[in-house]
Amino acid sequence: MHSPHEHSTRQHSQHDEGRHDPGAHDHNEHRHGEHGHGEHRSVADHRQAVRELLEPLLSPERTDKLPLVQALGRGLAEDITAPVSLPPFPNSQMDGFAIRSADVPDGGATLRVAAPVPAGARPAPLQPGTAVPIMTGAMVPDGADAVVPVEHAVPSIFPVPNEEAEVRLPATPAGTFIRAAGSDIEAGRQALAAGTCLGPAQLGLLAALGLPEVLVHRQLSVLLVTTGDEVVEPGEPLGDGKIYDANGTLLESSLRQAGLAVTRAGISADSPDGLRTLLRTHTSAVDLIVTTGGVSKGAYEVVRQAMDGQDVAFQHVAMQPGGPQGLGTFDGVPLLAFPGNPVSCLVSFEMFLRPVLGELFGAPAPRPAVRARLAQSLTSPAGKHQVRRGSFQADGTVRLQGGESSHLVQALAHSDALVHVPAGTAALDEGAEVEVWML
Repeated sequence: MHSPHEHSTRQHSQHDEGRHDPGAHDHNEHRHGEHGHGEHRSVADHRQAVRELLEPLLSPERTDKLPLVQALGRGLAEDITAPVSLPPFPNSQMDGFAIRSADVPDGGATLRVAAPVPAGARPAPLQPGTAVPIMTGAMVPDGADAVVPVEHAVPSIFPVPNEEAEVRLPATPAGTFIRAAGSDIEAGRQALAAGTCLGPAQLGLLAALGLPEVLVHRQLSVLLVTTGDEVVEPGEPLGDGKIYDANGTLLESSLRQAGLAVTRAGISADSPDGLRTLLRTHTSAVDLIVTTGGVSKGAYEVVRQAMDGQDVAFQHVAMQPGGPQGLGTFDGVPLLAFPGNPVSCLVSFEMFLRPVLGELFGAPAPRPAVRARLAQSLTSPAGKHQVRRGSFQADGTVRLQGGESSHLVQALAHSDALVHVPAGTAALDEGAEVEVWML
């Protein structure tokens, strides 16, 4: 990231952040090719604008019923009510002997051992003065109100089935080591709320409730376009003045990790007509367009130029990095235009698109947010929400990785956290507490 007045070339060093610099100033808004003046938009306001842009994609028609394992990582599209109680019957919490607590006084008692509880079946009622061998999870016989662990018995082993035997057991209060029916969840109660991100634990719950499939929000499809005459694909010859495209891989990986189906359109040259043609070859098949680069006020801002006549606005968000942003629709398809520096486009995704996807569609799950103390001091533009990269330490502190510049991909690769410095904060000392999102 750069200070508010720094300049840098396209993806790594020249011009501005829309073309690739986090500090470029752009107070203008562009809609239908016209320019007007406006204040920097707050992070919260821009996130809300992204939410409003994508909200029409949230509808009952855009859902799928999937087998449980295929729903991993998807957002639940309806509330789930438990059709059965869990556990569905009183069961044993331990391997041991099911007893009637009244049969064992304070000093303990010797009881006759009855036939063991069969697995997966209803046992016979417990007879007074007897103890029944029972395994963990097995149904507790009618009449039993406690389980004594086998290691507390004398002898501390189960007798051979069908042979007469006695066992001495200590006094045990009623309810000991018995899981009551519905102690996890009762039938008719809400098991999961719509909007829940379905991970292994949630899918396991649905399986335990006997549900073979689940209604989830349909996977969104996104067209990803990188722009710039100077950008070439990794593996291609690197000519003079050229740089390899990091943004495409960085954003495609992020989008896929967030559960989106990504169509990669490759690199668009700095031709507005060419970009419009490229977008129109895909718009009928995608739900969302994401572009990187070409969003500031330079002479060759191809995304801005290509949006003439479209319902797309460009403004500067009070955030560092990632200030220049574009948002609207291209031929009716929602479009988000991120700046071109690698860190800027990733921070834009993490601050705006990823959280909105989670809020609307239940996936991806929110980034874990924790409070941590800075391992070193920092400075921040007072009027901007600064997002620094850092590494969370074992002692609960967070150490910043790299500087403010938005081209520092190596520092980003060694980070596992985003460090938030709110707008209005010009400096923080070592040891100051900050909010950290774990990546």
